[in-house]
Amino acid sequence: MKKPLLTIASGNPRKVAEIEAMLGPLPIKIQRQPDNLSVEETGSTYIENAILKAKTVAQLTKTWTIADDSGLEVDALQGAPGIYSARFAKNSEEKLKKLLKQLADTPYRSAKFRSVMVLCDPKGSHIYDAEGTCWGEILRKPSYPQGEFESLFWVREANCTYGELSQEQLTRLGSRGKAARALAPYLLKELGLK
Repeated sequence: MKKPLLTIASGNPRKVAEIEAMLGPLPIKIQRQPDNLSVEETGSTYIENAILKAKTVAQLTKTWTIADDSGLEVDALQGAPGIYSARFAKNSEEKLKKLLKQLADTPYRSAKFRSVMVLCDPKGSHIYDAEGTCWGEILRKPSYPQGEFESLFWVREANCTYGELSQEQLTRLGSRGKAARALAPYLLKELGLK
C-alpha cells in the first residue's frame, strides 16, 4: 500500500525534523513545504497564523498539510511575547536580553510554551486543529550559549530546559508534541488509515 503524503508547512528544518519525529510512527510519507516559499504571518492568533500557513501550502502542493504556530507566554508580562515570539527582537541574543530585562528581578517567573497545530485537506480547507501547552519558568540566565527562549525555559518535570529535552521528552512534554499527539487520530482518520 502506498503511504499517503503529508506536507509540513514550515521552512524551518529544525521544526520540520521535530514534527516528523513526532509523527514518525504513523504510516505516512512526510515532506516539507517547497523551498523559497514564505507565508506572511498576518493573523492575530496562533490558530489564524497556522491556518494561513497550512492553507497556502496545501493549495500549492495539493497535499494534506499541517502547520503550527507557537510562542512563549510569560505570566509576569501578561502573556508576552506570545504570538510575536519570533519577531520579539532581531536575533536570538537580543530576544534573550530583552526578555530578561523586562522580567528584571521579579520572583514571579512562570511561563508556558503554547503551540497550535492545524490540518488542512489538499484543497486548503481547515479540517481540524489541536493545541499543546508546556508549563515552566524563566531562568535568570540561559543554561547554554547560542540558545533562544528554549535555553531560558525550565521544565520542572524534565529537570532541564526546553532546549535540552530529548526527542522523546519533546514528544511527551513539549507543546508541539502534545499538539501533534492530539492531532494524530484525526490525521489517521482523514487519510483513511484508521
